[in-house]
Amino acid sequence: MQQDQLLTFAILGITIGLFLWGRLRHDVVALMALLACVLLGLTPTANAFDGFAHPAVITVAAVLILSHGLQVTGAVEAMAQKLLPRQGGVLLGCSALTLLGALLSAFMNNIGAMALLMPIAMQLAQRHALPPGKILMPLAFGTILGGMTTLIGTPPNLIVAGFRAEQAGNGFGMFDFSPVGIVVALCGILFTVLAARWLVPERRKHDAASFDTGSYLTEVHIGQGSKAAGKHLGEVERWLDDSDAQIVGLVRNDFRVTAPHPGRLLQDGDILVIEADPDDLGAVLTLLGLKLEESVRPESTPAPEDSEIDDSPPATRTERAEDITLQELVVQPGSLLNGRSASDVQIRSRFGINLLAISRQGHRSIRRLRWTELHAGDVILMQGPAEAISGFASEFGCVPLAQRSILIPNRRKAITSVLIMLGAIVLAASGLLPAALAFTAGVLGFMLSGVVPLRRIYEAVDWPIIVLLAALLPLAGAMASTGAADLLAKTLLEHLAQGSPVLALALVLVVTMSLSDFMNNAATAAVMCPIALSVAAQLQVNPDSFLMAVAIGASCAFLTPIGHQNNTLILGPGGFRFADYWRLGLPLELVVVAVSVPMLLWVWPL
Repeated sequence: MQQDQLLTFAILGITIGLFLWGRLRHDVVALMALLACVLLGLTPTANAFDGFAHPAVITVAAVLILSHGLQVTGAVEAMAQKLLPRQGGVLLGCSALTLLGALLSAFMNNIGAMALLMPIAMQLAQRHALPPGKILMPLAFGTILGGMTTLIGTPPNLIVAGFRAEQAGNGFGMFDFSPVGIVVALCGILFTVLAARWLVPERRKHDAASFDTGSYLTEVHIGQGSKAAGKHLGEVERWLDDSDAQIVGLVRNDFRVTAPHPGRLLQDGDILVIEADPDDLGAVLTLLGLKLEESVRPESTPAPEDSEIDDSPPATRTERAEDITLQELVVQPGSLLNGRSASDVQIRSRFGINLLAISRQGHRSIRRLRWTELHAGDVILMQGPAEAISGFASEFGCVPLAQRSILIPNRRKAITSVLIMLGAIVLAASGLLPAALAFTAGVLGFMLSGVVPLRRIYEAVDWPIIVLLAALLPLAGAMASTGAADLLAKTLLEHLAQGSPVLALALVLVVTMSLSDFMNNAATAAVMCPIALSVAAQLQVNPDSFLMAVAIGASCAFLTPIGHQNNTLILGPGGFRFADYWRLGLPLELVVVAVSVPMLLWVWPL
């Protein structure tokens, strides 16, 4: 093994290890890998940032903006209302919803499709008195499967097409992924919808009045005149029994006591940390004459230096009582709230709303609510004017669990956005323009027609994904130029595939799928494409078969909540645990392998 090959393997191994560790963001890890390649001489300095001009990266950014336009204009919502059945059994409703999610994911960002259809899924679960996870997991898996069917359905397909263009002179077309992708997606959706009844665990009971996200931790203030003041803690706990609530902590003089003694005497100014269902909070407050801590505490101290500065005036606090609402929001993957607290982002002073409670997979935090760091999948209960909550959710990337109040449909803009999107697809599919130019033209159409305000255009781009792709492409190039990919492919062929092209194809698919369960799917595709091309070259078979295997494998992350952002998105609302996904995900991946290998051999013969 040569020195440059050894260095490439070391960087690749460390990069994958950091991806799996999960403590650093994917784009940060990718930039570290890029810098290491440049410093060690594996990537020429002049070519370090060529990835940012790669057609696949440009196309991903353009598709994200077009997807955003379809969402904010209400085009997707209108489509859902027309296509989804309003009556019928749960199997029909779940099947229609999952198929719609797959269809939308073929032409727009699948995370956006999931976010839009998620409230409908919870309404369907409520209608049939089902745990929401029974509908949410099939929908999440369906939107992931739908992405593999077209060039723009998911970033891995664009990455694969880019490698094909470098290897053969022209990339895959808009619908080259469809023959195999559609069959695999339909078989996967059919299995998922039918098997979800038995394989998706029931983690939450469903209530007819609202979607149950589990117990919340809420802080309440004991003020003058409160029935709890001067009483022993044990006596107050007995009063709460009828409300199915319990006291799990006490804060006095900013000092928190976990599991306080029942004999402790409560005083004015104490803060009780109560675990209760959101629907029972009103009864608890009325019973004890308490107030929510967020509504009585003074403005928080200035935020840390790394919090955002906002020059806009604070939201008004003179709203009428009937204008104040309670709404549950889910923190999305990639949200600006990830790793930050309510105090960090100055929720009260900037938006005039309160964070009342947090639900996180049944786990309790020992920190105060306003200092607790939020993470993807958390369900947060917000109080304030509906418009202010909508603005907060839109800015920080949260999905409302109740009726969607963020989107304000605009019929004219919705029709315009659909026509522009269809035009871009036709230009790309017909070959009149390369995909990157066709969808960039679509973005320009959005700008000129005002479908998306100019100030919001660049906010629609998931910049960590863009940086991740652009930074990993030079690493993939180093694997090819140093011969590291050839060496790894030769090892796989000799020890596992034993020279069989069919076994090698299945092996590439399974390895890609396994990596995608634990690391970003675009990163997986960028790592596996050079290996797949090298395997095909050594076997002297059609490289397109192996590139398509990488595309399918990178789009099939069903075993963990971290494999795909849609899996993370349903973690809190579905009440799922880390180990719940493999019950349905593992047999689904076996179905994908069983269907895709014969289809690849038929559509893309070796």
